[in-house]
Amino acid sequence: MEPKNSYYATGKRKTAIARTWLIPGSGRVTINDRPLEEYFKVESARMESMQPLTLTNTLESYDVRVRVLGGGISGQAGAIRHGITRALIQVDPDYRAPLKKAGFVKRDPRAKERKKYGQRGARARFQFSKR
Repeated sequence: MEPKNSYYATGKRKTAIARTWLIPGSGRVTINDRPLEEYFKVESARMESMQPLTLTNTLESYDVRVRVLGGGISGQAGAIRHGITRALIQVDPDYRAPLKKAGFVKRDPRAKERKKYGQRGARARFQFSKR
C-alpha cells in the first residue's frame, strides 16, 4: 500500500484511466512500474503528462506513481495530466487557480463518436448511386 502522506487522484481522457499517487520525494516518475522516459517514447506525451508539475514548480518536490490503462499514447498522457492536477489540488488548494486557468482541471469530454447502423461511420454515409 501507499504511504500515509501520499495523495491519490483519478484522471480520465478518452478511454484512458490513470490512477495517480503523489508522494513527497525527489521527482521520480513511474508509470506502470516503468520510468517516464521508457513508458512514453514520444517527447510530446512526456511533456503533456508533466505540465501540471511544471506549472506549479513542484517537479522536484514529488514522486509520481501512476497506473494507467486503456486508450492510446495521447489519451493516457491526458489522463495522467488530469490525475496529477487533481492530486496537486489535494496537496494545496491554492494550486487550483493557475491549473484551472491553464485548462487542466476540467476533464476533456471529447471521445470518439459511435458508428451508426446503415452508415459507413459515425457521420460518413455509404456512397449513393442514382443509377
